[in-house]
Amino acid sequence: MKKTLYILLCTALMALASCTSTPTLPSQYATVDSLPGIYPDYVDVTVPKNIAPLTFMIEAGADDIVARMSVAGQEWIVGSEEGVCPSQDQWNEMKETALKGDGSILVEVFAQQAAQWTKYKAFHIYVSGDSIDPYISYRLISPSYVTYEGLTINQRCLENYDENVIYSNMINTTEKDGQCINCHSYQNYDPNRMQFHCRQHLGGTVIAYDGKVEKHAIGTVLTVEANGDSVKGSGVYPAWHPTEPLIAYSSNKTGQTFYTYDPQKVEVQDTYSDLLLYDINEKKAYPLEKDTNDLDCFPAWSPDGKYLYYCSAHYEKQDSNLATTKEMDLILHYREVHYNLYRRGFDLKSKSFGPRELVYDAAADTMSATLPRISPDGTKLLFTRGMYGIFHIWHNSSDLCMIDLTANDSTGFARPRNVEELNSPDVESYHSWSSNGKWVIFSSRRHDGNFTRPFMAHLNADGTFSRPFELPQAQPAYHLQFMRSYNIPEFMSGPVTITPQELAKVIKN
Repeated sequence: MKKTLYILLCTALMALASCTSTPTLPSQYATVDSLPGIYPDYVDVTVPKNIAPLTFMIEAGADDIVARMSVAGQEWIVGSEEGVCPSQDQWNEMKETALKGDGSILVEVFAQQAAQWTKYKAFHIYVSGDSIDPYISYRLISPSYVTYEGLTINQRCLENYDENVIYSNMINTTEKDGQCINCHSYQNYDPNRMQFHCRQHLGGTVIAYDGKVEKHAIGTVLTVEANGDSVKGSGVYPAWHPTEPLIAYSSNKTGQTFYTYDPQKVEVQDTYSDLLLYDINEKKAYPLEKDTNDLDCFPAWSPDGKYLYYCSAHYEKQDSNLATTKEMDLILHYREVHYNLYRRGFDLKSKSFGPRELVYDAAADTMSATLPRISPDGTKLLFTRGMYGIFHIWHNSSDLCMIDLTANDSTGFARPRNVEELNSPDVESYHSWSSNGKWVIFSSRRHDGNFTRPFMAHLNADGTFSRPFELPQAQPAYHLQFMRSYNIPEFMSGPVTITPQELAKVIKN
């Protein structure tokens, strides 16, 4: 018996030693003057000082891979059959050493294929002294058009790989009654001041505000009429006021139509939309004055709370046939719908808005602008621009653009710049700024055209961005095997501590 235990113990120790043994560089290899094709593509990216370890693999596959990562005379040999996966301690040591020098980590990759080792051209990973918010949250959803039962809102620590569910559809979903959750949002990055929507079964808006969690019926009860025009639907696409218990929403009626052969698969139309302001304490929604032919959507506050930015399209029915509704008419002419960017001044005391100002006339460029987001210092407006419509996540033409708000003068706002350093041939869509204004996170389908993944990039001193990098994972191949899309990536100053069960109870009651 003792001999058997001894053998088992030795076997376990040998297995442990083989898993933790230090990899070595090959003694013989061929050298090529080309960069390695790695996934995720972390070649020459800039990362924050508090980011989790970057792991990568040879995209075309390799029997083995090892990398020498060196900084100021120190080196770390990292690698295995799965890829290059530095430990948290190794990675922290690399970053700390790099920040004492020029901020760069030199990476030399060796890959073995068919018993032949190859050394590729070296590249750098640059470490910025600018930190990033420690958490992000996102909605994970399958890329289908009828299935939503498995949908969750998750949060992820950017400093390591920890991830957990904030809320899941399945908790209050039954075989008979389905539920859909969306539009998670935070006031000034604060996880203690959050909201998200529940649609269909047990529908409503869940708002957590400094320890108090309630479900609100926004836009359906206790509305306030403005010039005889009341709120016509529930509030969606939220924008928290930076400091006050106020949330701007748009009230939308959307629908999907499907292509038979176009690779873009689906088109989402906004056939009715309006803006409203919701007072959390009063539980009242205040509609904004509007033209009934205007489609107003996606509000966003300036950091000082003095302006509300939004996108709007003017559309009048074209078909004189009375049997054709305006909604059907708009769907038939969806490629002719172009959204411009506007803003309105806001008076906090009276909770009233001034006349709208044109920020960018996208329609004049035969383009459509949506999702305005203002940098925390109030100097830059980042938005998405496509050829038409408002749901650019389905449009390959969708790119990120930016307007310098400091250039505003008597002639109007500055022309937008296409942020080429962030864009790809595929979709770039939802985006948000870090709390210090040094980083952006955005959704992109650049890798396969089907799944949205979060990418981050650093804002340089000259107003350009560094090469974007994909959300790091413990296993390099994770996103190649993960069949969910990341929706609405938002920065957070910390984790949401309210449990899914607590949220479920509020929703149910």
